[in-house]
Amino acid sequence: MNTPLRKVGIAMLVMVTLLLANATYIQVVQADDYRTDGRNSRVLLDEYARERGKIVSEEAGQVLASVDPTNDTLKFQRTYLNGPMYAPVTGYYSVLYGAGGLERTEDEFLNGSDPRLFVRRLSDMITGRDPRGGNVRLTVRPSVQEAAYNAMVSRGYTGSVVALDPKTGDILAMVSTPSYDPGKLASHDADSQQQAWKTYTDDPANPMLNRAVRETYPPGSTFKIVTTAAALENGMRADSPVTSDANVTLPGTNTTLENYGGATCPGTTLADALRYSCNTAFAKIAGDLGKDKLEATAANFGIGMTDLEVPLGVVPSGLGDLASQPALYQSGIGQRDVRLTPLQDALLASTVANSGVAMKPQLVKALLAPDLSTIEEFSPSELTGEPAMSAENAKVLTDMMIASEDNTKGGGKDPALKIASKTGTAEHGTDPKNTPPHAWYTAFAPYDNPQIAVAVIVESGGNHGLAATGGTVAAEIARATIAAGLGGG
Repeated sequence: MNTPLRKVGIAMLVMVTLLLANATYIQVVQADDYRTDGRNSRVLLDEYARERGKIVSEEAGQVLASVDPTNDTLKFQRTYLNGPMYAPVTGYYSVLYGAGGLERTEDEFLNGSDPRLFVRRLSDMITGRDPRGGNVRLTVRPSVQEAAYNAMVSRGYTGSVVALDPKTGDILAMVSTPSYDPGKLASHDADSQQQAWKTYTDDPANPMLNRAVRETYPPGSTFKIVTTAAALENGMRADSPVTSDANVTLPGTNTTLENYGGATCPGTTLADALRYSCNTAFAKIAGDLGKDKLEATAANFGIGMTDLEVPLGVVPSGLGDLASQPALYQSGIGQRDVRLTPLQDALLASTVANSGVAMKPQLVKALLAPDLSTIEEFSPSELTGEPAMSAENAKVLTDMMIASEDNTKGGGKDPALKIASKTGTAEHGTDPKNTPPHAWYTAFAPYDNPQIAVAVIVESGGNHGLAATGGTVAAEIARATIAAGLGGG
């Protein structure tokens, strides 16, 4: 073979090799990417040709997300029961915008492609049955979710409510307001979807933000639960003396930190300080504890976890930089750089209720086959490797929180509920003294046999302005949620 032919042959061999390599890369390496790409119309048509699985509640198996058959190219359309109420839980499923919330995290199971449904898919092929996705059963209890959502919406509040079962970590309610209607995003009409998406994403109130797990806030005095737990674990007792001063000067500065309203604390013990939410006492306690002890206790409550999924992803809560004494003083009362999600704030009360042990929050109770047989059921598990506090100290803190509830105002008070609680009134913004504070309330009940723990945040005090407090704004929401959880709602 002469030289020119040899060069042509080598060039052709190289091109064939490159073509084979490219085909292999596309069909093997990138196969999953192309298969799951939302622009792949074949995948889209195939997915909508299957009946998507349902999302159902634990309580009475109420169907929160279902499908209806259609007469258009896409054979099934997603439908939602009380869409805005459950949107933070279910998320959305859209032809144009993909999926969010549980519709996204459980997508493979709901659309039937999950490996755990392989035997079912094989059976469908053999028998000729129409393929269907699996079903997801949630821990959410509609009676609790409805009570919390209606209490927030009826007052026009922006914020969140989270309710947990302290013993198992089951999420009984997850509310975020304002909310949105995922049913509008499930429309098969492109113009309708686009209009809904624009409406939601352009809204400055950010209705598609799940504030329960995707937003953090300064927790204010609800964080004193953590500071108290750390104090008890490091040798203090309920009757240990604390300062009752109306204000203290931050070490090494000329800045003062004062009690609410500038008042002197009515008591002089640790129990008094929690009952009356005395800032000066807890600032000094945090300063005496030091960075390591406060961080260690906070970590055992779950604060600082970066990989928490419920299975929705949860943004980390944290204490910020505690490198100085002034930082410790301010952080001990839940201010400065302390930031918690509403879910994490609910874990504060839940952990005390469960004898000092934090349980991993869980939103999915079980995965079910299309015939409703159980494929996988989730069992309760501890959140961290260490208890946040001993059972004995948890009982001491419970008694202190009962006294705190006795001292807390607000609507919905009912001695029959037996609530142990802590309020919070958190400063925020660039001009905190002239910005309405966030109103917090975290609690559990009944305190002698805990069945539900709740956290409520009302952003910027709702309609109470600068006079807002956790007791006057958030407590009534939580008490209504607790009543529903205990069967009284």
